[in-house]
Amino acid sequence: MRELLKRYRFLLLAVILMLAAVILYSYNLRQKTATTFFERAILTFSAPFQVSIDEIVDGTKSTWKNYFWLVDTRQRNLELVQENRSLRVELQQVEEITLQNVRLRQLLAFVDKLDHPALPAQVIGEDASTWARTIIIDKGSNAGLSPGLPVVAAQGVVGRIIKIAPNSSRVLLITDASSAVAALIQRTRTRGIARGRSEYLSIEYALRNADIQGGDLLVTSGMGGIFPKGLPLGLVKSVEKDQFGLFQQVVVTPTVDFSYLEEVMVMVGGDR
Repeated sequence: MRELLKRYRFLLLAVILMLAAVILYSYNLRQKTATTFFERAILTFSAPFQVSIDEIVDGTKSTWKNYFWLVDTRQRNLELVQENRSLRVELQQVEEITLQNVRLRQLLAFVDKLDHPALPAQVIGEDASTWARTIIIDKGSNAGLSPGLPVVAAQGVVGRIIKIAPNSSRVLLITDASSAVAALIQRTRTRGIARGRSEYLSIEYALRNADIQGGDLLVTSGMGGIFPKGLPLGLVKSVEKDQFGLFQQVVVTPTVDFSYLEEVMVMVGGDR
């Protein structure tokens, strides 16, 4: 402490003298109105120090005020970010419900045209391996379902139930290799069998001289006792005719996009 006082003794002395002069000046200022030479000298000498002190005080106050303002702003920003995230989640949920309602309305409108009782179901699983093309729905024997019932979507035929459980069912898609549906070309009434080819369908037993063109709609013929007549199966993609063959080679793109299938209808009654 003694070393510190010795090192800064001149500075401390100057500060003490300045403070004493300022106090004396303030006292004289209250007692008389005229300013002496000594008082003017004190004013001149102390003015820079006073300005510096004022700047330091103002800067400190401003920094302190800005610090609290920044802390409050940061907290408010965090609250706004959290609120924004919550609102975005709610908006996404509303959009999802809206899209689901649109799909269900389309599905119900499709079933209404068929005039067949139907039960809505959700797709809860799928098996899209090279060996099988099936999906699992969330309705089973507890809902009155049984093997063999046809399953449709708003765009057309999905497949038929092949296995049943109390609260779920496995549906064989029409694109499965073991699936065969009696079908006909809507435009010309040309008959054939729609066979699953993994991603596509093919029309078997379509005679070589039959009028089949790209873009023709393939629908169920109603024969076979599974699917009602007139349900969309797919659109003709390509047609090839061998020079000596009896039948055409017809490739059909399904009207149902099984990659985006979420809701289906199981046709549970009526004449099929």
